[in-house]
Amino acid sequence: MKQKDKGINWFIKKMMIAVSLVLAVLLSVKEVTEAGKKADFHKAENWAKEGAGLGASYIWKHQYPAAAWEENSQNGSLSGAHEKSIINVLCDFLFSQSPLYRYAGSSGKTETDYGDIDPAYEGYLESGRFYEEHSFLLYDGGEESGEDGSVNAVTHKAQTDEGGETAANGGTEQNQAAESNQTAAAEKGNDRIGDKDPAMTCAVSNVWPISGTLYRKEQLADYDFLIKHFYSVHTSTTAGRDLMKADDFLSQDFTLEGGNDKPQILIYHTHSQEEFADHGPNNPNATVVGIGSYLTELLTAKGYNVIHDTSVYDLQNGKLDRNKAYTYALDGITGILQQNPSIEVVLDVHRDGVNENLHMVNQVNGKPTAPIMFFNGISQTPKGPIEYLPNPYREQNLAFSFQMQLDAAAYFPNLTRKIYIKGLRYNQHLRARSSLIEVGAQTNTYQEALNAMEPLAEVLDMVLQGN
Repeated sequence: MKQKDKGINWFIKKMMIAVSLVLAVLLSVKEVTEAGKKADFHKAENWAKEGAGLGASYIWKHQYPAAAWEENSQNGSLSGAHEKSIINVLCDFLFSQSPLYRYAGSSGKTETDYGDIDPAYEGYLESGRFYEEHSFLLYDGGEESGEDGSVNAVTHKAQTDEGGETAANGGTEQNQAAESNQTAAAEKGNDRIGDKDPAMTCAVSNVWPISGTLYRKEQLADYDFLIKHFYSVHTSTTAGRDLMKADDFLSQDFTLEGGNDKPQILIYHTHSQEEFADHGPNNPNATVVGIGSYLTELLTAKGYNVIHDTSVYDLQNGKLDRNKAYTYALDGITGILQQNPSIEVVLDVHRDGVNENLHMVNQVNGKPTAPIMFFNGISQTPKGPIEYLPNPYREQNLAFSFQMQLDAAAYFPNLTRKIYIKGLRYNQHLRARSSLIEVGAQTNTYQEALNAMEPLAEVLDMVLQGN
């Protein structure tokens, strides 16, 4: 019995030594791979397995000389008949169970389809190593804020009492900070005509009274204040102080240059199949295309020349395909812009996706209204710019959304959620006045979404008139 225990202990001791050697070899291979970036781990793996097997075989042979071992007299390696001996199988098993082995990725891993969407996304996948280290950049389901509704989904969820009063956009802190400006503006009422008050950072309207929040320039010059109150920044990107400058955003003039004898505004839908809660046989228009048509009517009534592209970019062969929708949309709208170079404004109208138990609706102008969200893709990851996705109009796109956000805060409180910033481009590189606009979510009714188009048209008009 003692002799048997001694043999078992000896075997365990030898196996621990062998495992330690194997792990040391694996760790060395991993370090070399990380340092050189060119090491072929599969070759290293086979070499390590063969070496470990030969080492274990050598120890076994000399401890048990009576055991039968066939050697290749020329190179000293195990013959083909014994390449898969018990020792080799055991080494294979230990390799497969090693965390280092799994971490090093030698288990026949195939390329991952993260499912994000952008015209040049195919090329971005070629930088596989970067996304292995930063996979969180892509696990997010496209441009939506997230099906869990956790990102910016309840920023302005309605808090309405029986009298229909709703808290102003921005909350108590902003209202107190801008109280003096609001009081002065309220005294002017609907008769405010003339030059813009230098203290005001929103447009001057001769039609709409200020009923929401005004911001002072010194507030907006504070980067921390700006980010906290106006933006939700996705983990796929970073919005630094060098980019997010309110003074620069406010200095941009978006007054349309041409007349309305030629097309000025293009409205389209990358995801035309996005529907609202009451969509069905009795309400087939309850989609983003439907609200796009209404927005077209409203802007046309204001004197703008608008093209509404109702093309379907997210259906291929009768099946929903969101992965390539931005590529197809880029082809389509590029053709429209080539035929109509007078177009200066490009709006991609969507609706968001949130938890089914989340219903975002606010009172705006006395109507239950789905909140809208301006969306900016800035072609930048935390590592830096995405070189293959250039956007010469990135700053203008940010300024365009920011000015509309400020006007909405002043004249239509609770209309907007925070501006959403994400790392890719989303076809916003075609014009300086480009914006992706999320209108409500799948839990909103069609009427709630339609109600949002009226104040949106007013905000667009304010910015495009250069007020």
